[in-house]
Amino acid sequence: MSTFARFSERSNFEHPEAGRLLDAALREGPAHAYLFYGPPGVGKREVARTFARALIDTTRAVHPDLYELDALGEMIRIDAIRELRRDLHMRPFESNRRVYLLHHAHLMNEDAADALLKDLEEPPSYAVIVLIADDLGPLPETILSRCQLVPFRRLSEKVIRELVDARAPQLDEDARAALARVAAGRLDRLERLLDPASVVRREALLEQARAVYRDPMFDASDAAATVLAHAQERAVEARDTEEARIAGLELTAREAEQRVKRAARGAEREELLAQLEELGAWYRDLMAVAVGAESAAIHLDKLPELREDATRERLVGAEHAAEAVRETWRALEELNLAPQLAFEALFIRIGREL
Repeated sequence: MSTFARFSERSNFEHPEAGRLLDAALREGPAHAYLFYGPPGVGKREVARTFARALIDTTRAVHPDLYELDALGEMIRIDAIRELRRDLHMRPFESNRRVYLLHHAHLMNEDAADALLKDLEEPPSYAVIVLIADDLGPLPETILSRCQLVPFRRLSEKVIRELVDARAPQLDEDARAALARVAAGRLDRLERLLDPASVVRREALLEQARAVYRDPMFDASDAAATVLAHAQERAVEARDTEEARIAGLELTAREAEQRVKRAARGAEREELLAQLEELGAWYRDLMAVAVGAESAAIHLDKLPELREDATRERLVGAEHAAEAVRETWRALEELNLAPQLAFEALFIRIGREL
């Protein structure tokens, strides 16, 4: 049986090419370097660790022949790559291989990428290097050309729905279907949606999505503050989780602080983007329900509210509102915007459109 068949309930193998490439590597011998790439939250990290353990023939989470490197702060700097390179030239301790996992490889700065390139060109015969990246764009072509590319994609709604059914059988049919759609093919997002605190945040967000066109006293600044408060709550949760995760690791105070800060910042940013996606989905749902296409709606658990709100008069405004959300999402993703001002401007624009 395929080593990766056990992921069939979780992600894999929605990733058929990845499964084929990795199983072939275990049968026939691995290449010297791989690059796992695809959106966050689809299982790349877990699959990479499974692949590494299979290569060194262990079930242990910590092994002397498994080396993992992740970003500290906002990027992977040359000092971290130099440390990896020093370790790379040590012979295996217990296995006949050493495996190196480089998480968030897209965060390498230029100097770090150049330093790693030297060992990607001529690695020791016993070494297998696995880069894991959310995006190929920041990585130089010289890195890409020296790695075997292993693609990952967002998971299908069917796979996510099976997980929702298993994890939350107490929810009704429409609520489970809605969660599967809102998760948008990402396991990490599903985990958050199933969290009780996230349920409360989602309800509050949808109240703001409706209030912008229903409440004559709607205040864009207050709505933006609510969205930011949600993101800050996620940051606190992520910080606490990361502090617990690294408690047993031998890190300097600076390294520990950087990891915690990075986890908090990443969670806050992800929550802001996720809330924008859900806002956009709400206004698209208004359009779908207004034209009688209820089965295409994402918020199936909110159909009574959508039926109440989705009038023909709001159809054009809802389309423009959804586009405004998309533009804000792109701007927040690509530019260093002040979130409070960005969301406040968005809510003012949506109010005008609707």
